[in-house]
Amino acid sequence: MDSRTFLGLEPTADPLRWRMPITQGLCTGRNFLFGGAGLAAGIAALEAVSGRDCVWAAAQFLSFVEVGKTLDIDLVTPLQGHQVTQGRAVCSVDGREILTVNAALGERSFPLSGQWAPMPDVPGPDECRHRIRIDEPGSINSRIEQRLVRFVDWAHLDGSTPGDGSTQVWVRMPEIAGDLDTTVLALLGDLMYLGVGQALGMRGGGSSLDNTLRVGRVVPTSWVLLDIEMHMAHRGFGHGSVKMFAEDGTLLSVATQSCALRFWEGAIERTVEPIHPPT
Repeated sequence: MDSRTFLGLEPTADPLRWRMPITQGLCTGRNFLFGGAGLAAGIAALEAVSGRDCVWAAAQFLSFVEVGKTLDIDLVTPLQGHQVTQGRAVCSVDGREILTVNAALGERSFPLSGQWAPMPDVPGPDECRHRIRIDEPGSINSRIEQRLVRFVDWAHLDGSTPGDGSTQVWVRMPEIAGDLDTTVLALLGDLMYLGVGQALGMRGGGSSLDNTLRVGRVVPTSWVLLDIEMHMAHRGFGHGSVKMFAEDGTLLSVATQSCALRFWEGAIERTVEPIHPPT
């Protein structure tokens, strides 16, 4: 299954309009569209129309949309240069705008390149414990496998002791076959919310207000390391970033996000995790 099939993204007779049925497999446990799936759909449609790969994309999430609806994706490409296409995807349901994706797509020949953010020295995914979601059967969380590297169990997060802002998790999407692409990275980048409760020491997370994806060199990899860093939390909002590394240490992309902070009910019961003292 490729990423477009994973999303259920469909073209229409109009090349600048695409559709995506909102199925349970694209939603959170609360049966609302997972924000990263919306960003991914906008990127995938813009890549298909432009014939170019995404360099940068940013989504502003305006409203929730529940399972059973259909997302209409209308594309605008006001600038199509020799090397770069600037585009926009306006995503709506029944005429109500849900999110907007702005993106730049293209490829340039340049003799120099580099990576200055090294991958942390962490154990491989096979050496890390498996986080199993039991409260959201069929949701998008059940379709993303997680192996915990630097992660405090929910039982220890009682709000009394904040963390250091750093969370690390290996992730993969077993249904996606073949090479990784920017659509998958857009989905995975929205998992930055995992670091919110870890940083604040609370059983909670956040609802995304936005998500920005910056794409580097995409290489084949089965697992992606999410190196999440929370920068600050004030006035009920949190701000952070996540670096996404391939297993060979290649920095695939960087995502940044702001979210509205929220407590979760029954956080401990939501997963099957061995209980260990925090380190």
